[in-house]
Amino acid sequence: MDYLRRAAARTQAKAMLTVLQRDHPGAAQRLGDGALDELRQWPGLQVRDVPNDRSGGGCSVSGAYFAGTPAVLAVATSASLARREFTGLHELGHHLQQTVVELMDVLLAEPDGGAALEDAACDAFAADILLPDTLTDRHITAVGPTADAAVTLWRVSNASRMAACVKASERLPAPGHILLLDRDGILAFGASHGLPPLRRGSDQSQVPVLRTALSGQGHAEGRGRLAYRDGAVAGEELYLQTAAMDGYVLAVAVTDLAPWRTFAPSVRYNGPEAASYTCAHCGEDFTSFARACARCESASCPDCDRCGCERKVFERQCTACFVVHPAAMFEGASSRCRDCD
Repeated sequence: MDYLRRAAARTQAKAMLTVLQRDHPGAAQRLGDGALDELRQWPGLQVRDVPNDRSGGGCSVSGAYFAGTPAVLAVATSASLARREFTGLHELGHHLQQTVVELMDVLLAEPDGGAALEDAACDAFAADILLPDTLTDRHITAVGPTADAAVTLWRVSNASRMAACVKASERLPAPGHILLLDRDGILAFGASHGLPPLRRGSDQSQVPVLRTALSGQGHAEGRGRLAYRDGAVAGEELYLQTAAMDGYVLAVAVTDLAPWRTFAPSVRYNGPEAASYTCAHCGEDFTSFARACARCESASCPDCDRCGCERKVFERQCTACFVVHPAAMFEGASSRCRDCD
């Protein structure tokens, strides 16, 4: 699977800001000063406060977007004001991308229809409004974010923890994540670069470095593999550093070039890895170390022994011997093969 490149999300977010300035002059400044108050005044939009457990699971934030007349930006009421502001801006990002033609065209050009790009661009758009680059540059150096630097960026601003996570992730020097964990080790928010994103709500408490941080003062360093689902630690080994964030723990995780180390070579596992496929013919899910077909990019299915390509030779099953033969083994429309006739 190809994962979203950070540059694509940044480019789309910049285009969204351009559209915002064109269609709503001065709105970026007003949204930065008070996003929800500003959005409640927009015609054609309705900001709706919803319980946290009804905010939907499709977004990376505690909110949801519902297209319609008016369009609805659902924002969870249980979150802090700063978090709700970020959520409102994130959902505004969905509204812009689903109603402005030039933004929609970018999504439609993506292999997945733009699902991954749309959500990542919403995060980048919200973070750009709340944390401009001029402020971020003062606290995160060219080598990338440490956990303490990301926390400091949040403290000196009026932005949410999530906005700080997104801005820090944009400065990661290598594939990795910026994670926001509650005191139980549950992932409240994650911003990823170059690696598969972690599921919001996943339990990271059993990762040794994170467990040390959660049981202490929030600070820890080391290496570890993050949990991708159902508590299973399945990710590759990463450099990890954490810092306390007022009731939460922020973690920076990278494959290499860790900003807090003078020497941090890649810790990626370079051995062979099985690829996952779904057979296009029988629907079987399988993994394989075999080389994929150059045409369809799928290995042969162990059940039906076929890759994803369509057969060039038509086949038919003989009603007498029940063997599947090429069509040339049958006389005309006969149901019996030449061997059985």
